[in-house]
Amino acid sequence: MTDIAEYLNGIAMQKYRPFNNEIGIPVLKIKELRQGFCDNNSDTCSPTIKHEYIIHDGDVIFSWSGSLLVDFWCGGICGLNQHLFKVTSNKYDKWFYYSWTKHHLSHFISIATDKATTMGHIKRSELKNSEVLIPNKSDYYRIGSLLQPIYDLIIANRIENKQLSEIRDLLLPKLITGEIDLSKVES
Repeated sequence: MTDIAEYLNGIAMQKYRPFNNEIGIPVLKIKELRQGFCDNNSDTCSPTIKHEYIIHDGDVIFSWSGSLLVDFWCGGICGLNQHLFKVTSNKYDKWFYYSWTKHHLSHFISIATDKATTMGHIKRSELKNSEVLIPNKSDYYRIGSLLQPIYDLIIANRIENKQLSEIRDLLLPKLITGEIDLSKVES
């Protein structure tokens, strides 16, 4: 799989805390990836970390240690912590490297389970040794024309859900306290 994508390992973000005058960005750890968002309990890091360690909505993230999972991140800008890979490619489309990583996930989980003494993980060699079949150009584009719109819709829906949750969390307390009065709104 390392022939089709780069698996950038995160860094120990505790070494990159925000400076006194900075507003930090959340740190993406396994917990945040699993829940799909960062919250008030998430650590923060300096926004001046190297740009390749900044995560954006739609990035493919692969947790290779502990709880192994691969997903599209849709929780906003954050810093990539260790034990997570940011998966990218200059040669292949997102649908392709996401699908192959997801395809091999159950195998990776079994490898990690067999190794688990405290926290199971996989090594880069397992990524490198995972077989990937490259379709001819015609099939690649045909499959991509089917999968990419689905993945784009998943990402867009998750981003919209996050925005709607933020609006709900902003309005609900105002409705409960009466700061916003809906009694005069016509239906």
